[in-house]
Amino acid sequence: MENVQENIEKDAQHSYQHYKELGGIINEKDYQSALDRAKNIMISDNEFAISQVNVMARTSGITLHNSKDASDQRIILYGILRTDFKSKEEAEYHHADMSNQKLFAEVLRMLGDEDSLKKLIEAHPHIFDSTNK
Repeated sequence: MENVQENIEKDAQHSYQHYKELGGIINEKDYQSALDRAKNIMISDNEFAISQVNVMARTSGITLHNSKDASDQRIILYGILRTDFKSKEEAEYHHADMSNQKLFAEVLRMLGDEDSLKKLIEAHPHIFDSTNK
C-alpha cells in the first residue's frame, strides 16, 4: 500500500472530480489552493494541527506516517485548511467553520484516502450520520 505522502504527488488520484465523488464540499478554487500549498511544505510547525490530527487518527485507528524529515501530509493539509479564513466576499459557509472531525474528513477526501475516511466516519457516527457524511 502506498504512503499518503507519496499519493499527494499523483494528480490523477487527487482530482477535484474524485474528491466530489467522495462527498467533498470545498469549492474547487480552495481545494486546489490548499493542495498546491501542501506540496511545498515538508514539516508542520502548527502544534494545534499536529495535536488535533494525532488525536483524531488515534481515536479512529488511522496510522500516520511522520518522520524526522517530513510530517504526514494529512497533518499539513489539515493545518492549511484550519488556518484559512473566509473573506468578506465569501458566503456564510466556509471550511474554517467546520468541526475538527469534518475538516479532517475533507482532508482525507482531498488526498483520496478512502480507507482512513471510512475509519473516521465509523469512529464518529454521531458526527457523520447517514445524511451528513
